[in-house]
Amino acid sequence: MTKPIDLYYWPTPNGWKISIALEEMALPYNLHLVDIGAGEQFKPDFLKIAPNNRMPAIIDPDGPNGQPISIFESGAILQYLARKTGQFYGSNERERIEVDQWLMWQMGGLGPMAGQAHHFLKYAPAMEPPQVLPYAQDRYRNETNRLYGLLNRRLADREYVAGDFYSIADMAIWPWACLWEGQEQDIADFPHMNAWLDRVYARPSVQAGRRVAKEIRDRPQETGEQKKAQAVLFGQKAR
Repeated sequence: MTKPIDLYYWPTPNGWKISIALEEMALPYNLHLVDIGAGEQFKPDFLKIAPNNRMPAIIDPDGPNGQPISIFESGAILQYLARKTGQFYGSNERERIEVDQWLMWQMGGLGPMAGQAHHFLKYAPAMEPPQVLPYAQDRYRNETNRLYGLLNRRLADREYVAGDFYSIADMAIWPWACLWEGQEQDIADFPHMNAWLDRVYARPSVQAGRRVAKEIRDRPQETGEQKKAQAVLFGQKAR
C-alpha cells in the first residue's frame, strides 16, 4: 500500500498546483496547513523542509530507494511526482521537453509576474498607508497581459499547453491563469486560453484540488487580521 505523502500547504495558486497533482495522480496525502499570514512558514521545523520559507512542500516517506525525501519548490515537486507515477509528463523525450519548457515558463514568468500584479493592484493599495504605485501596476499588469497573449496563441491549435495531452505544465499554469480578474485582464482578449481554462476545470481532480482548504481562502478577515498578515507577508526581513 502506498504511504501517504505529507503536503505542507496553504490555499494559494502555488499550493493548488500540488493538491491538484496529488488528486490527479490518485496519491494519498496528509494535509498540513502552513498559515503564511501567521508566519508559520518561518518555524524551524518547516524550514528544515522548505529552507526558502515558502510553501508548498512535501515529504514522501516512500522516496527514491524507499527512503523518505523532502522537496520544496512547486515545479520541482510536480516533476518529482510525475516521474514517481509515470503520469502527466508525456510519453517520449520530445514531449517531456515541451512539458518542461512550459513548466519553467510558469515558474520563471507567469507566476512571478501575475503574483506582482496581484500585489500592486490588490494588496498594496490596502496597506496602511495605501501604496498606489501606477508605474508598478502598469508594469505587472502589462507583462501579465503579454504572457497571456503568448499562452493564448500557444493554445490556438492544441488542447493543452504541451500538446494534445494534459500534463503537469497545465497543472502549474492553470492556478495562476484562473485568477485573471484579479490581475485586471480581459478574458475576451484570450479566447483560446479561456476555452482551456474551462477544459482544465472540467476535470474532477482539478475541482477537488482547488477545493482543498477552500473555506480558509473564503473566510472574511477583520481589518486587524489583514494588517497583521500583510506585515508578515510583505514586511519580511532576512532571517
